[in-house]
Amino acid sequence: MTGSNFQAPADLSRFRNISLGAGILAVVLLVVMAVSPENREQALRSWLLGFNFWGGIAIGCLGVTMLQYVTGGAWAIVIRRTVEAGSRTLPLVTILVIPILVFLGSLYEWHHLYGTDKIVTERGWFQTGAGFITRTIVYFVIFNVMQVMLNRWSAAQDQTSNYEDSAKFLGSATAFSGPGIVIFALTVSFAAIDWTMSLDPHWFSTIWGFLYIVGWALSCFCFAVVILAYLSDKEPMKSVLGRRHFHDIGKLMLALVMVWTYFNLSQFLIIWSGNIPEETPWYLDRMKNGWGVVGFLLILFHFAFPFIILLSRDVKRNARWLAIMAVFILVMRAIDMLYHIGPSPLVDGSKLGFQISWMDFAALIGIGGFWLWAFFTQLMKRPLVPVMDPFLDNAIEHGKGH
Repeated sequence: MTGSNFQAPADLSRFRNISLGAGILAVVLLVVMAVSPENREQALRSWLLGFNFWGGIAIGCLGVTMLQYVTGGAWAIVIRRTVEAGSRTLPLVTILVIPILVFLGSLYEWHHLYGTDKIVTERGWFQTGAGFITRTIVYFVIFNVMQVMLNRWSAAQDQTSNYEDSAKFLGSATAFSGPGIVIFALTVSFAAIDWTMSLDPHWFSTIWGFLYIVGWALSCFCFAVVILAYLSDKEPMKSVLGRRHFHDIGKLMLALVMVWTYFNLSQFLIIWSGNIPEETPWYLDRMKNGWGVVGFLLILFHFAFPFIILLSRDVKRNARWLAIMAVFILVMRAIDMLYHIGPSPLVDGSKLGFQISWMDFAALIGIGGFWLWAFFTQLMKRPLVPVMDPFLDNAIEHGKGH
């Protein structure tokens, strides 16, 4: 096989250009609003929403890249290049975090509490701007080193001329991914605590990191399904993808929906039964006004509806239906991020109650436009499948089964 036989369709350039145009317009509008001090905090909260959603897909792609090396399987081979392209957008995500680091004082209440609030002060260096910035830099160093190494082995595998040499690079990536997943999970846990949990300086949850590990993996799979479904009726992927591939990925989506629900339910039950004053306000704030409705919608449409639909074998085997379900879940993932960020205290300690700003949508479109531009750029640089993988032929044959 040769890589030239498996290049991405040229029409992806159209999506790349449209994404970049929409991203520039939305980001410029958001920056203009952020210039005004009275709008800056909302603009930054909206930026954090967009960053967590789209950056979460990129980080999730890195995790799934390592997961597919460790687990193997036909689904892993056909999804590999899509998630690798997503992981290669991490340099852009690194740039997108800069506004959060520069304007910490306009986003996080704890930034103003050191020395005056006993809880924040007791955390010492950890709960300072220097600590936050240092850790975030470390997170992205780890993420980018991981994606560079994995993508380098993958690219080198394509350049081999026989399966014996190819298997060596495959073995290197697999050996790296085992301990890499452990480091990845720890890094994501700390990042989630810093970026979102610390919005409420007095609240904490020991399961918070797992919510983001699972949630960002789910976002990755849903996004990958949308891309693969679009490519499934176009060459070269029309000859590669089969119903069983989508069935396998659909089962993983179902599993992650269930795990996301389990972690959220566990967090709620533990905090509610403990009834500790430092913990329960987080849920009390999200049961008032419109946030209670949002919470109910998450139960209904982030769990119950996808759970019922994804139980269907026919849905999981139909690329179009599964892609529609994936888009629906991605919308709920954005709402879940809003549910985490929106009710959190402002920098002065006050709470707005229920409010959804147009800047939330602008940030999702703006950051999403730049991220999708970077993703399509990366996807078009390499073959859509690992052409020299020793198991590629078997993986293609698997998809054609009944």
